[in-house]
Amino acid sequence: MKPLKRFFDLQTESIAGAGLILTGASFFSLILGLLRDRLLAGQFGLGDQLDIYYAAFKIPDFISMTFIIGAIGAAVIPIFSQCLVRSKQDAFDYFSNLLNLFLFSLVLIGIILFIFAPSLVPLIAPGFSEEKRDLTVRLTRIMLFSPIFLGLGNLVSGILRVFKRFLITSLAPIMYNLGIIAGILFLYPLFGIEGLAWGVVLGGAFHILIQLPILIKMGFRHKMIFSPLEPNFLKTLKLTLPRSLGLGASQTNIIVLTAIASMLGSGSIAALNLAESLIRPFLTLTGISFSTAAFPALSLSFSKQRPQRFRSVFLSTFYYILFLTIPLSIAIFLLRDVLVNVILRVGRFGLVDSRLTAACLGAFSIGLFAQGLVLLIAKAFYACQDTKTPALASIMAMFVNIFLCLVFVYLLSFQNSFSLFLIHLLNLEAIKDVRVVGLPLSISISSIFQFFFLLFFFLKTVKPYRLSSGQFTDKTG
Repeated sequence: MKPLKRFFDLQTESIAGAGLILTGASFFSLILGLLRDRLLAGQFGLGDQLDIYYAAFKIPDFISMTFIIGAIGAAVIPIFSQCLVRSKQDAFDYFSNLLNLFLFSLVLIGIILFIFAPSLVPLIAPGFSEEKRDLTVRLTRIMLFSPIFLGLGNLVSGILRVFKRFLITSLAPIMYNLGIIAGILFLYPLFGIEGLAWGVVLGGAFHILIQLPILIKMGFRHKMIFSPLEPNFLKTLKLTLPRSLGLGASQTNIIVLTAIASMLGSGSIAALNLAESLIRPFLTLTGISFSTAAFPALSLSFSKQRPQRFRSVFLSTFYYILFLTIPLSIAIFLLRDVLVNVILRVGRFGLVDSRLTAACLGAFSIGLFAQGLVLLIAKAFYACQDTKTPALASIMAMFVNIFLCLVFVYLLSFQNSFSLFLIHLLNLEAIKDVRVVGLPLSISISSIFQFFFLLFFFLKTVKPYRLSSGQFTDKTG
């Protein structure tokens, strides 16, 4: 047992080492994610049930991403790091208060959304029939438990990363996937499609439970502190709100895409989400892993006024991500049909399903490098406690994406130079309705726009990689 405890409590000092641990764990999570998608595709194919399952995710995901992930990325790690510089007890008191207030908020929001789910689902999936909407409402209500577990689990992950416990935090998403797989294999045969939703809840519970022992070992003892006017919590809200607006814009993007896809025919939502699930592990292996590993170091460098260290961490991580994502994007685009056939083509998932999903995957791959670098640049801004610029970039990218979605779907609805070029490029000659491919293409182009927007303002603010703020200025030039 002692070797196992030491393994889970492994501390990682270097950015490269942390990135490699996150990458390795992400690779295993990738295998489980592929197994999950293969089970879903084989069981349902591109059809109504899988559309319902993915549509039911949107409201719970909106809560998790907007209210929790935004707080971690923008405020929790930087403020916890600052408290930790003073004392560990101050840092843990801040975290207890934060945990209590966020738990209360999540439960309250969950209750409100549970009540109003029948009114919200038609906005997310306006193309669904009444029967599909009713089933989506039932699954959504079950899945509303998952943001509570995932939200608290992600808060714990953020704190453990400050203590350089990257291994245990990288295992949490693996446990989440195991819960979903358990839902497909064991709960679906017992409860039908609602069993899939309970599998998501089970995965969320696994996500936080595996991390709690290490948090306790680090010295955390939960206190019933409930102080919404505490200065550090108010500062957290101040930094979180712009980030939450930015993530809210990104989640609104996803909801708009789902709404459009629901009107493009049965299986469109499933094709879009399966392709996104296939591209996401590659983003996790590169952009998410390395930017996550770099973020605590960037935050501490800013807090301790070490500009040279800040600059070194940012540049090295930027190059890691760039040199990994460019060849990956090319490989994914060229091998998209092979990837989809090998991973998903089983059971009810036929040739037409495979071709359409592969085309969506190819469209997603175009913007992979931009999505990875956007994550890093945004975290560099958060480390400097600037949450407004990334939020503005997200909101602008949202409008660009929605505009491009409407344009591309329209252009792909009839024969023209654009549609013929895209059909030939993505090998879609045998597919009657290819409009859904316009959605991932719009995401890729808007991501590239967001990358250049953020990079421009980062270079303008940090000249050259030197903060103009009086708090953190590199006097060495």
